[in-house]
Amino acid sequence: MFKRCKLLLLIGGAVLTLSACSTSGASDKIQLEFFQNKPEAKESFDKLVQKFNSEQSKIEVTQVNPPDAETVLKTRLVKNDIPDIIALGATDTFSVLSQSHIFMEQTDQEMIDLINPSYLKMVTDTSGMDQLTGIPYATNANGIMYNKTLFKKMGLDVPKTWDELLETAKKIKDAGEIPFYLTYKDDWQSSLSFNALALNLEGIDFYIDRREDKTTFQERYREIAEKQLAILDYGHSDNFGKTYADGNRAFANGEAYMYIQGTWAIPEIRKANPDIEIGFFAFPTSNNPEEINLVNGIDTLLTVSNDTEYKEESEAFIKFLLREDNIKQYITEQNLFAAVEGIEQNDPSVAGLIPYIEQGRVTDFADHYIPSAVQLNSIVQEFLQNGDIDAYLAKLDKDWDKVANRR
Repeated sequence: MFKRCKLLLLIGGAVLTLSACSTSGASDKIQLEFFQNKPEAKESFDKLVQKFNSEQSKIEVTQVNPPDAETVLKTRLVKNDIPDIIALGATDTFSVLSQSHIFMEQTDQEMIDLINPSYLKMVTDTSGMDQLTGIPYATNANGIMYNKTLFKKMGLDVPKTWDELLETAKKIKDAGEIPFYLTYKDDWQSSLSFNALALNLEGIDFYIDRREDKTTFQERYREIAEKQLAILDYGHSDNFGKTYADGNRAFANGEAYMYIQGTWAIPEIRKANPDIEIGFFAFPTSNNPEEINLVNGIDTLLTVSNDTEYKEESEAFIKFLLREDNIKQYITEQNLFAAVEGIEQNDPSVAGLIPYIEQGRVTDFADHYIPSAVQLNSIVQEFLQNGDIDAYLAKLDKDWDKVANRR
């Protein structure tokens, strides 16, 4: 297989020139490389790749899933070695690569018509382009996990507003128990509440305005910062000494009533305690339940390289992945939600989240709109440790502007 590419790619502030590139396959079949960035999904995709290869005789797909996949992908782009099909999250990396015209514009109406329109909009909002450059495949959600058994034991209802959330946490704390198991030793965990609060309280329009220098974090993010700090009062004695892995084990063992977390943690928690009764509710960020949306972002989208000679064959593999039986298999194994309309996630732990998805009451992860060069996780972690709201918001603005000036 031969691939030719000549384009300019902007990565991390550097302009890189790509020239002719090629790969070759040893068999008579068309060889396609499927590069994806989720190590936890490798086994699931291996099954689907094997199934695709066995169902037809013209195309052979090989999955590639290296550690630190996004860095590897950027390095490969510099070396003129672009995979045919790429799966990654709808993040700033996707935005940069889309704007550099790495990905083919998706015009296949058959595929587009399958997808929930909310997720199609997320793709274009993230990329900042009118053209659709990726097909949403699976989504995840960020909210508050709770132990159903412990809630029943104390007679607690699922909180639906911000005030109810704090009242519930106070009841648990007053009883000598841990309301939230916080795992802020891992800096990315400290951004989970930020993601829920930011887009529910200020919306994606904030980031559109911020890109155009029409607003600042200092002007509009104070309430978000105040609520991030409020959660700290209801953690445990070592909020900044526990990791994500610690939190999964502790929550599985019933050490806390609630856990601000993503649906991706469910399989790990069940490994530690298969019998735990997990529930999930959308983070109640305000006192008006009708204004609260579920943070439900694109975990995986599927793209085709502009450089591949096998665009039709690459799209054939994507259509295969979108097929009802295949996407159902994937989301069941990975505890995710399908971007394809009408494909349901039936795991009882996330039953409380389904109505939000069905009603389109969803919003993306705020950090998908923040340039990766802005070290959001470490900035949030430092803020939660020192509690200085003014310094926190000023730092977000300063680092945003620094990155924007390089682009």
